[in-house]
Amino acid sequence: MSGGVHYETRLRSATQEVVIGRGHRFCLIGERINPTGRRIFQDQLRAGDLSAIERDVHAQVVGGADVLDVNMGVPLTDEAELLSQAVQLIQKLTDKPLCIDSSVVEALEAGLSVYQGRALVNSVTAEDERLEQILPIVKKYDAAVIALPNDVDEIPMEPEKRLELVQKILDVATGEYGIAAHDILIDPLAMPIGADTATGEATLETMRRVRDEHGLNMTCGASNVSFGMPGRHELNAAFLTAAMTSGLTSAIMDVRTPSIVSAVKATDLLLGHDEWGMEWIARSRAATAAAAAGQA
Repeated sequence: MSGGVHYETRLRSATQEVVIGRGHRFCLIGERINPTGRRIFQDQLRAGDLSAIERDVHAQVVGGADVLDVNMGVPLTDEAELLSQAVQLIQKLTDKPLCIDSSVVEALEAGLSVYQGRALVNSVTAEDERLEQILPIVKKYDAAVIALPNDVDEIPMEPEKRLELVQKILDVATGEYGIAAHDILIDPLAMPIGADTATGEATLETMRRVRDEHGLNMTCGASNVSFGMPGRHELNAAFLTAAMTSGLTSAIMDVRTPSIVSAVKATDLLLGHDEWGMEWIARSRAATAAAAAGQA
């Protein structure tokens, strides 16, 4: 049990720190630097053209990202070399901390080895083999890590099973590798509600229990929930509001969608995470100024 403890996870670039935790503004992790489903981007990366990364960085920083997720999973490339190049380029373009994202162990280490700061690693599961492969790297580079409570057998639907796997990950990470609990972000497994509408409540219940029983920070792929459904922006915004009230403290999301970001910022304000409403007021003034400039 957490005993009322609520952890803070600290990520850093060379010059900037971002704190993830209850009582802090919700952490927006921009998901765009990812070639999955982007054929043109994949072709560019295979040809050694990284220019799209510059555009994606700019769009996400403008959209309000606090951290940038970077994934270079392109078939028929040297992912380790590509991720290393991308991390170094992004650090020249922005001082936002990075979430280094790969399923390839060698690529994760290549990205972490050139990163200047304290990164977030995306991700590890409860599978014994993955824990043995990923956690030593997390410890070596003093990173934080996203952990998913699924194992080799299944992605469990029941919150109880998910919590059992959360406990396993915690025990292994803290007990065997000396990774602090505050450096473990749980992904409560946001699943497409179009496949089963019961999954939404299962995920929210998982969040509430992770918050209340462990005090851990959490993140998830926010757009997973609406996959295959119409009105995706509205669904994602509603989900994030519900998730934030259930303990979610960050999300990997498309920050280029103002309506979704506005829903997050409004929830921050209502939960008391935006002192004096200064972030909300500044955002509103900026939107008004942009609208006026567009009409001029």
